[in-house]
Amino acid sequence: MFLARSLFKMSSHNPLSRLEQRATEADQIIEYLKQQVQLLKEKTAVQASVRAEKKLMVENAKLKNDIEELKKQLLEKEKKRGGSHSMAMPPSDNSAEGSSKPGPPRPCGAAPSASPAANAQSPPPKEEGKKKKPGKIAGEKGEKKQAPPCQEDAPVDVSRLDLRVGRIITAEKHPDADSLYVEQVDVGEASPRTVVSGLVKHIALDQMQNRMAVLMCNLKPAKMRGVVSQAMVMCASSADKVEILDPPSGAAPGDRVTFQGFPGAPDKELNPKKKVWEQVQPDLRTDGQCVATYKGSAFEVAGKGVCKAQTMSHSGIK
Repeated sequence: MFLARSLFKMSSHNPLSRLEQRATEADQIIEYLKQQVQLLKEKTAVQASVRAEKKLMVENAKLKNDIEELKKQLLEKEKKRGGSHSMAMPPSDNSAEGSSKPGPPRPCGAAPSASPAANAQSPPPKEEGKKKKPGKIAGEKGEKKQAPPCQEDAPVDVSRLDLRVGRIITAEKHPDADSLYVEQVDVGEASPRTVVSGLVKHIALDQMQNRMAVLMCNLKPAKMRGVVSQAMVMCASSADKVEILDPPSGAAPGDRVTFQGFPGAPDKELNPKKKVWEQVQPDLRTDGQCVATYKGSAFEVAGKGVCKAQTMSHSGIK
């Protein structure tokens, strides 16, 4: 009887100890899971801060571009104001001269000169000063009309394009368009330009990073699926293949691309209504050695060499 009671007590203690042990293990597992959840939260927060920092850098670059544009506009307005002030200055000097200088000589039959005070108050010098104002202003206006002809009236050729060497700093997929890249490109200015290119189907994303290219920098900025593009990457192109033009070795961001036989200066910004790009583009081609040309004249960076495609010869460029 005593043995039976002992066995009963042992059997009743074993399940309780097992339950306690399992409860302890469950607490440890719960604590471990809590630690893992906390780590995941911290990791997510770090990733979010990195994305936010990258977004802020891009927005900062855009703001710098906007500031540069505003500075240019302010400088142009100041120049115009300076020109209008210079036109207004001479008449005030003339009127001062008319009031301070003695009047014109009197006729022979006139009486001897009156007192100096009477000469100072006499109206003829003032009238003479007033008469001189229109003549001087008209002369200055005449000189101003002899300004050089507008750039838009220059011959339409490749010299009207602002082609420069650039370095694609970063490239990423457009958030709202699967076929577009959004790049930050150094073209030798204070801050990089944002460029949108439809190259996703032709060039891998890793090949877009930190690479040299040729860019057209005076197209009118255009919004492409919500992102403003401020330049265009120049490429050799066919129906099924596209290659970014490579500048010569040693070329630096901002170097001008020039053409022998076409010495003109580029437009500050191409007027879309004049269709300059549309008229020039059909004559842009690579030759048999893959060298980019316009009517047989090579894309050249002075003292450094010519721009080329990697493999595409006798292909259009756009």
